[in-house]
Amino acid sequence: MPEEELSPGSIRPGGRTARVREAVLRTAGDLLAERGFAHLDLTEVAAKAEVGKTTVYRRWGTASALVADLLADMAEQSVARADTGTLLGDLTANARLVAKTLADPRQGRLFRAVIAAGTCDETAATALHRFYDIRLREWSPCVEVAITRGEAPPGTNPRAVLSAVSAPLYYRLLASGDPIDESIADQSALAAVNAVTAGIFVTS
Repeated sequence: MPEEELSPGSIRPGGRTARVREAVLRTAGDLLAERGFAHLDLTEVAAKAEVGKTTVYRRWGTASALVADLLADMAEQSVARADTGTLLGDLTANARLVAKTLADPRQGRLFRAVIAAGTCDETAATALHRFYDIRLREWSPCVEVAITRGEAPPGTNPRAVLSAVSAPLYYRLLASGDPIDESIADQSALAAVNAVTAGIFVTS
């Protein structure tokens, strides 16, 4: 489930409204990474972002709505899919990107926070599912092209393949606490390719 190299709130053109959103989302991301969803307070976000409290409450209204917008912003900025010419190359690039993101001190904590938010808040859950749906759709052509090249059997499910690549990395982030590094990323990619070759992900 690639989500990768996310820098919530990067400055975009669009005048004052865009600058306000950039400042608020950057601050919200920092606070989420530092304290988690349960302690995300819109008044504090407004103060730290140096934005009027009324503006923040009028535009976002709730912490869950702010998290949803943050996830939308993250999806907009995610790194585009790889095109290395081979399935193993593409999936390795994907796995390394996910691993780099999850191993980053700020980004890893931020993902734990938004995933935690998704387990207890319906608005956040919907936004989280949308975020991963976007990323899976963006990377699915890696598998689709591999089918045309004969590297994957017809009917291979791209979403299942990509989820299998990322799953061991998320398990380390959220459950075991084992290190997330390039070697485990490469291992995850290779395991997924071997499963693809064996027809494990053929669903139609």
